[in-house]
Amino acid sequence: MNQGLLNSLTEAERLLVAETERDALKSLDEDELLELHQRIRRARTKYVKNYRRGASASVAKVGGRGLSYPKNQRDRDKAELFETVLAQVSREVAAAARRSSMELRSERLEAARAAKSAAPAARAAAQPASAAQPESVAARRATKTTGGLKKDASTRAAGARRQAKRDAR
Repeated sequence: MNQGLLNSLTEAERLLVAETERDALKSLDEDELLELHQRIRRARTKYVKNYRRGASASVAKVGGRGLSYPKNQRDRDKAELFETVLAQVSREVAAAARRSSMELRSERLEAARAAKSAAPAARAAAQPASAAQPESVAARRATKTTGGLKKDASTRAAGARRQAKRDAR
């Protein structure tokens, strides 16, 4: 990063950028990373907005976009700095989300394996009587059919094909 740009940052902005160093990011959990991501995004949006407003205002004064480009360098550089930092934090958020997803997945698989390995009698004894037998099997069925579930599914599929054919025109 440009040392001159880092020196032009306020103390709060400098601390925000310091929080995004690799060692500091590794110590944060997913929620803390998301909170940091939000703060950096707000800072980036602030400087993008400042740059755009300043650039559009100076076009009329200077006489063209090309001539007004160098006038707003500081805000443009700060917006770019925060964009770079935001990308780093986004990568860390994605990695943390992947890690937590894998942990949750392994926990669910372990729970499913444990439930599958339990004896059927033990599972039946653990469930209440109302949970063992559904009260109303007929309530789940379609109330009106035209000749069977297979025929109904076939009719729906044919309707979907007709609609897709119309949409493709």
